[in-house]
Amino acid sequence: MSKGKILVVDDEPDISNLIKFTLERRGYKIILAKNGQDAMNIAKKEQPKLILLDVIMPVINGYEVCRLLKECAETKDIPVIMLSGKTQKTEIEHGLKVGANNYICKPFSPKEFANTIEEIFSKN
Repeated sequence: MSKGKILVVDDEPDISNLIKFTLERRGYKIILAKNGQDAMNIAKKEQPKLILLDVIMPVINGYEVCRLLKECAETKDIPVIMLSGKTQKTEIEHGLKVGANNYICKPFSPKEFANTIEEIFSKN
């Protein structure tokens, strides 16, 4: 039985697959998207419990996707965690300003990452 559905949006297959493997082992159902436009469509259709969103992507960047998700009635209440190699304070602040609930910097430890996701789900 799934603990919940998570949409992972990242254009790097290695990262997406690592996240998918890590979280599926913890009992989550993972849906993958490779760009921001796909993420918007999938989020509206699938209504995941959480969205993990890369910042640098083709079509629409993660900041813009997050802003659009938070403006859309169908997706505004879905928590968003930004995932990025952009570790500057201004980048993190920008992610939070556009509506992200959290910001995780790459590279990250898969175990610590999964524990963070578990904490988020335990609060909801």
